[in-house]
Amino acid sequence: MGQGPQDATGNPGAVEIAPGVHWIGALDPSLRTFDIILRTANGTTYNAFLIRGDAGVAVVDTVKLEFADEFFRRLESVADYSEVRVIVLNHLEPDHSGALPELMRRAPQARLYISTRATSMLKAVLKPKDSDRPFEYETVGTGDEVSLGNRTLRFLHTPFLHWPDTQCTYLVEDGVLFSGDVFGCHYCDSRLYNDRVGDFRFSFDYYYAHIMRPFKAHVMDALKLIEPLRLMMIAPTHGPILRDRPRRYVTHYRELSTSSLVDQIDNDERSLVVFYMSAYGSTARMAEAIRAGAEEEAGVRVSLYDLEGGETEPFVDLIEEANALAFGSPTINGDAVKPVWDLLSSLAVVNLKGKLGAAFGSYGWSGEAVRMIEDRMRGLKMRVPVAGLRLKLIPTDEELAECRVFGRKLAAALVGGEQGRVIDFSELG
Repeated sequence: MGQGPQDATGNPGAVEIAPGVHWIGALDPSLRTFDIILRTANGTTYNAFLIRGDAGVAVVDTVKLEFADEFFRRLESVADYSEVRVIVLNHLEPDHSGALPELMRRAPQARLYISTRATSMLKAVLKPKDSDRPFEYETVGTGDEVSLGNRTLRFLHTPFLHWPDTQCTYLVEDGVLFSGDVFGCHYCDSRLYNDRVGDFRFSFDYYYAHIMRPFKAHVMDALKLIEPLRLMMIAPTHGPILRDRPRRYVTHYRELSTSSLVDQIDNDERSLVVFYMSAYGSTARMAEAIRAGAEEEAGVRVSLYDLEGGETEPFVDLIEEANALAFGSPTINGDAVKPVWDLLSSLAVVNLKGKLGAAFGSYGWSGEAVRMIEDRMRGLKMRVPVAGLRLKLIPTDEELAECRVFGRKLAAALVGGEQGRVIDFSELG
């Protein structure tokens, strides 16, 4: 099914990446979609590793079930199952734990080490039918260690990168970080190492944007644990093994996780971004009046963007740094317009929890768009402190004044002057 390094007999062979440390994973070059949402033009790898110490062997991570045969053949090329004393699962997602039940059957003396957050997932991975005996496992956290005699495995708790159970494992004496999904990417190349494979920079950044970006705060917490380490090599569960200047990838993660707009707006200013799409100019006029009203509140910087003017992707960074977002759309065929939905859909990679949201728009017949946008924002964990504003057809001067009130209310909620009460504009008449 896969391909890659082979032994002298033509069977899948292990690759020694450091003295006594072997790659025993699998290659999946034909994969084109991962977890539904990720495109994988170059396929992916399921990296697993074997570490030999003078008091036994450790296996760090396994592979997707469909590639178990390759994994076991590579393992068998460098060790006997009777030597395996330690099994580490940095993350229990099926692409890493697929071969775990069979490995524990073949190495019944081994003890499994998982994070404290992984126990509930382990019960789902290891069904009762998978073994005739209880599985031996131990939970570990940051600073816990397990000895292989002359080698030490130290654990780092790195939750939500990108599942709650994620951890990293550090081989102390060799400076090798088995990082799980952190510093990984979906890029399959049988040459394995970052200084030998093709140019995978796009894949690395693409993976970060779709997998790690929603958890930037957790990335920064993990970097505090990783940056002080002596790093000779980073061995993630997907993509190239980072042996050439591994620390630059740590630095790049910090750059990707740090706001590029941090110096562009004063610390005491709050940012409101207003997006809109207008069929005949009415929603555009509403947006301009909302901006004018919001700008009357001191300490709020307002930006206005017409979605007809370009793609949605360039706005993602701006949205991530904004404190509040307002979306304006006419109602066409009982729905909001596609560019607004495209932008809202792209926000799955952004942490929006706690941001303020608002919706507005002009309509001709039914006006469902505003309520639909509000529902979507609430689904994204945003707070909607001001009820959406709908105006029929062309707004009058009085209605534009209502839009300015809407903008002031939203800005007041943003700076704390409004306590988030949902406003019914019928009360203002």
